[in-house]
Amino acid sequence: MPWSETTTMDLKEQFIRDWHKHRFTVSELCANYGVSRKTGYKWISRYIEQGPDGLLERSRANHHVHNRTDPTVEVALVRLRNKHPKWGAKKLLHILGREHPDWDLPERSTACDIFKRNGLVKSTPLRRHVGHPGKPDGLINRPNSCWSVDFKGQFRTLDGNYCFPLTVSDNFSRFLLACKALEGTSMEPVKAVFTRLFHEYGLPEWMRSDNGTPFAAYTLGRLSRLSVWWIRLGILPDLIQPGRPQQNGKHERMHKTLKNETTKPPAHNNRSQQRKFNVFMNEYNHVRPHESLEMNTPGSIYIPSTRPMPARLPQIEYPDHFEVRYVSATGGIKWKCDWYNVSSVLVGEYVGLEEVDDDQWDIYFGPIKLGRLH
Repeated sequence: MPWSETTTMDLKEQFIRDWHKHRFTVSELCANYGVSRKTGYKWISRYIEQGPDGLLERSRANHHVHNRTDPTVEVALVRLRNKHPKWGAKKLLHILGREHPDWDLPERSTACDIFKRNGLVKSTPLRRHVGHPGKPDGLINRPNSCWSVDFKGQFRTLDGNYCFPLTVSDNFSRFLLACKALEGTSMEPVKAVFTRLFHEYGLPEWMRSDNGTPFAAYTLGRLSRLSVWWIRLGILPDLIQPGRPQQNGKHERMHKTLKNETTKPPAHNNRSQQRKFNVFMNEYNHVRPHESLEMNTPGSIYIPSTRPMPARLPQIEYPDHFEVRYVSATGGIKWKCDWYNVSSVLVGEYVGLEEVDDDQWDIYFGPIKLGRLH
């Protein structure tokens, strides 16, 4: 076991006292104290030269660092970094080498260490990994079992403004429920479209989307404010995997037809573009036969959901064995006298905690597992 400094000092002093009394030879002393003869003679030599101060602990750092960066080079690097605080070590070394070709410059990693020692590098905290639920598994066996939603790529109308077409379709019947020309992807206009759809067609069981705003966010459970609202209504988000648009293939195929028939060329403005979308929706749903539907139209197969839009937003209910906690305005919960950050999109909501092992709890928002608390 390593000695502490105090213990080592006591050992050295006792060693020197015994050496003064000439009770033992140096070899015997070293054997008794469990040190080498070289160490014993070193202690005696330092005591003779410096007295008791010679027994104090000394730095074990090398007296000479053969590959140490020249202080002149270090000062020049620090000066350049202060002049260009957003430039990296590679650029700064290149500039310094161009100005002083005869200097022996350090490696890039050494230059980074110099910047860190001089407080010129700000460390950025790593974002926590929120994971992804994986391949969508919403069962599509009847109308309204799963709806798909997406923004068909934005484009400019002839007046120079952008149009963001929000599209919603039923995955079973391919019925196009909405194609709305919006001015952006913010949450409130999208929520207004869904409110109208839910009142008109009822509620689906799943809502399939990509991981973009406002349908998902880089938070625990990939929840966004919109998907939190869906969950409160009893609709489960069904996210496709990043970079896998084929997992929402039916909806993407509809987008191709929509683009060819309504955006080439685009209309003069969003209002006239919406009229083109309305004509397309009527033809797509009620006139155009679909081979995948045995030449039937989506409108002949689709029926509204039997789950109506509730008059009031219901609260999330958890099983009796769950511990329930309120998410405060700071986005966290109190648990066992400590505070834990959950998600800002859940402010004002209740989360449930289920014990799965000793001091291990799974955290849920409704049926969505957010993570595990140790």
